[in-house]
Amino acid sequence: MDLPSAATELETGTTTTIEHDTEHQLDEPGDHDRFAHYVPKAAMTEAMVTGKPCTALCGKKWVPSRSPEKYPVCPDCKRIYDARAEMGF
Repeated sequence: MDLPSAATELETGTTTTIEHDTEHQLDEPGDHDRFAHYVPKAAMTEAMVTGKPCTALCGKKWVPSRSPEKYPVCPDCKRIYDARAEMGF
């Protein structure tokens, strides 16, 4: 008994186009919390010790409390960091 197979693009006459946006857009207020952010090490240490919020390159202010290795790097922080590195900062 032959089972029906899935229709191919040639059989249906349709195609699918997938577009990828290379620039991440923050859609919701909590999106910054889904990323690891770049912040000067001294400022991060101070924030962790004193509880005073630090500011990431992208402008996010927070008190670090979790391991950044578990999260993707913030695309805005990465872009700013790379631009600064190109300028020698």
